[in-house]
Amino acid sequence: MITKEMPKLTQYSKASGCGCKADPNALHEILKGLREQCILFPSLLRDASSADDAAVYKLNDDTALLLTTDFFAPAIDNPYDFGRVAAANALSDIYAMGGKPFLALAVMAWPLEKIGAESARETLKGGAQVCEKAGVALAGGHTIEGAEPLFGLCVAGTSPLAHLKTNGGAKHGDILYLTKPVGSGILMSAYRRRLLTSNSEYAYLIDHLTRLNSAGAFFGEFSYVHALTDVTGFGLIGHLLEMCKASQLCAHLNFESIPLMHGVENFITQFVYPDITFRNWKFVEQH
Repeated sequence: MITKEMPKLTQYSKASGCGCKADPNALHEILKGLREQCILFPSLLRDASSADDAAVYKLNDDTALLLTTDFFAPAIDNPYDFGRVAAANALSDIYAMGGKPFLALAVMAWPLEKIGAESARETLKGGAQVCEKAGVALAGGHTIEGAEPLFGLCVAGTSPLAHLKTNGGAKHGDILYLTKPVGSGILMSAYRRRLLTSNSEYAYLIDHLTRLNSAGAFFGEFSYVHALTDVTGFGLIGHLLEMCKASQLCAHLNFESIPLMHGVENFITQFVYPDITFRNWKFVEQH
């Protein structure tokens, strides 16, 4: 329970949510050296070269360890809800490979002198609530003083090797199935512009952003599900392009069949979109 009015977190960040992601082209340059280093470890089944959602390390003949880190600046003002959104986003990287998370560590940077410790505590509490819902132990973490608030998790999970899914396993004729409607980036942009005017609109957005993608672990059990990934800061087209490249296939999308979150079409007509939109388009347009 928040005992006093919390500071509006988005006022202290220049980018929100997955809008903090590095430019895809710049990221490609950053990771060049790391990819060369990864080949030294034969038990490392998936590394930075595959653009998958988590690293995968073979523990034995039956089990793989999945490990990911994901954190970002506030997408919303309420610290407790921010913690919930960030935690659900981080856990998604494990589910997106057919795995089940079991352990997490918090990653936090916070401008304590500007906005105080209580907002940081509420953020951590929100993250812990989502971890508890997922059956994941939030065992500790690391916090530093930062110029703007950042929060996320380092998450460990496991998967039977037989159930492990990557973004590179798609086969000709596969159907693309979305477990959630898309458009959260547009709705978050509308939120930052104070265009979400009702409590019900805010509740709808938070419900979608904190809903666990645990279906991924369920889908991983089926041999006829050939590939999995999640859709975050690079959008549907960006993440689908990664899947196409890794699977050496192309994809056909029926625009009318893509499920959109409520209100997205209305905000599109008002030219409301995330700042990262044109950066993403510049990365994918050549394809």
